[in-house]
Amino acid sequence: MNDPRRIKDLLYEQVARIGKAASSPKRLELIELLCQGEKTVDALAREAAISMKLASAHLRELRAANLVETEKQGKYVIYRIANRQVADFWVAIHSLAEDRLVELRLVIEQMVSHPKELAPQDRDGLVRLARKGEVVVLDVRPADEYLAAHLPFARSIPLDELKQRLAELPKGKTVVAYCRGPYCLMARDAVDLLRKKGYDALRLPEGVAEWGIAPVR
Repeated sequence: MNDPRRIKDLLYEQVARIGKAASSPKRLELIELLCQGEKTVDALAREAAISMKLASAHLRELRAANLVETEKQGKYVIYRIANRQVADFWVAIHSLAEDRLVELRLVIEQMVSHPKELAPQDRDGLVRLARKGEVVVLDVRPADEYLAAHLPFARSIPLDELKQRLAELPKGKTVVAYCRGPYCLMARDAVDLLRKKGYDALRLPEGVAEWGIAPVR
């Protein structure tokens, strides 16, 4: 182990394990899902639209790189990100991709049907307005994800309940909807529905991972 070249090779080899674990699009999606809160394999497979077998295989790779950890709860195995740095890694890698890849930026632009869908990303300003009740910050993710972590002063109305619960939202205030982050479509669909119903609605492309809010364990 006194050979400097051998030492350097071993160091880079270990760091490369993280890159290898994150080299699959579905593994990245699983990381994003776990940034919202802990989940079972069944829930992850359903959300990522893959089989239980494939989800389990991807999770094994992520666990081998110590990016996720597990806990047995009764007959279920619960998965969660290993620590806050994993969420930071996800935010850093997708932010880098958005900065360097024109193709990715074009796809993101296609997700936005109207320029006003992207709410101003002034976090302090948004929190200040939400605290005063001047805007409504709306979390349209599933309720369990809201309970695990949510943006300051956000209220929870899952997307699949929104149409039936519109009366809970005041029409005289701007509604800023968010979900799991920039690649999640639930907030976009919520904004479309709200506008059709006469609400002033904007989409916030950031989620809890981008805001640095860790899920509660």
